[in-house]
Amino acid sequence: MSLRPRPEVRNVEACPHGGINYAELKGSDISPETLLDFSVCTNPFMPPPEIKEMRLGDFAIDRYPDSEAAGLRKRLADRLKVQPDNIIVGGGSTELIRLIALAYFDKDDNVVIPEPTYGEYELASRIAGARVVKHRLRAEDGFALRTDEMGSLISQCQPKAVFICNPNNPTGKYLSRQEVESVLTTIGDGLLVLDEAYLSFVAQSWAAIELIHKGNVILLRSMTKDYALTGLRLGYAVAGEEIISVLRKVCPPWNVNIIAQQVGTRVLEHEAALNESKQKISEAKQFLWQGLSQLGLPPVPSDTHFFLVKVGNAEVFRARLLKRGIQVRDCASFGFPEYVRIAARALPECRKLMAAVKEMKDKDELMSPV
Repeated sequence: MSLRPRPEVRNVEACPHGGINYAELKGSDISPETLLDFSVCTNPFMPPPEIKEMRLGDFAIDRYPDSEAAGLRKRLADRLKVQPDNIIVGGGSTELIRLIALAYFDKDDNVVIPEPTYGEYELASRIAGARVVKHRLRAEDGFALRTDEMGSLISQCQPKAVFICNPNNPTGKYLSRQEVESVLTTIGDGLLVLDEAYLSFVAQSWAAIELIHKGNVILLRSMTKDYALTGLRLGYAVAGEEIISVLRKVCPPWNVNIIAQQVGTRVLEHEAALNESKQKISEAKQFLWQGLSQLGLPPVPSDTHFFLVKVGNAEVFRARLLKRGIQVRDCASFGFPEYVRIAARALPECRKLMAAVKEMKDKDELMSPV
């Protein structure tokens, strides 16, 4: 008899992500170093030069890191005006999503997830054995959350948890305080996981940090996205002390390496550079928005620095750009094979993207059918 994993694991499929597919580039004329990657939604102007110039010898890699990441948590707590016991740090927010599912979801619990959204919510829920109940966002509504229908769905299935990405990936839609509190009211004793990985890229945001005092809210934040620490993996969760205490019980020891902890602490000193970068990102997004609209590819309105564009056949569109050394996100894995997701980068790179798209239009290569 062969050794078999749990049924929940045996039937699960990996979640596709953006970023460079190194196997795909192998054997091509494109190197990872020269690829212009518009498929990832990190800050294109980070990390600051001081962080980039740090060397391996700056870190005590011969020692175990602080398993509680106390220094980084204290710095984050001071910044957020909460207590360190309200924070747990992870190797990216994705690890924290897995910890939440491990700690709170039982077999056959209902978990409500609006879609399209970040696929790791569903994956973590299914690994834990939970049933995923989806609220499908519609292109004809501009991918806006239909809060009344969402509330009815929650009331009907009484979920253990609701995941909301705010602003949402891949749509870029940002929910108001009233919309989020409406969901929170309906959820009762269930858990609301509010993923704010892209909050820094929203022009007008509200302070969701106040919701942690409700006792059933977890906020997820991503330093990976804010400061482009993609290779280090760094995120954190903010919640009431009881929730954080539970997550610590299932968190692996030394889950955040010493380099990530120390870089995370240092990069928080560069708030002025982060604020300055937001203006540059806004200008780059506006440039792309206008250019794509002029080429007959108007983006879907978005509240953040990335947005969806309807291109017909996203797989073909992406492949044609990739041949030109440029990558965008094919949204077929989100259930929308006619859309790509594009995130703003520095203006010179945005100009190269627009030149490539114009060349495709001139060659009648833009709108291929799905």
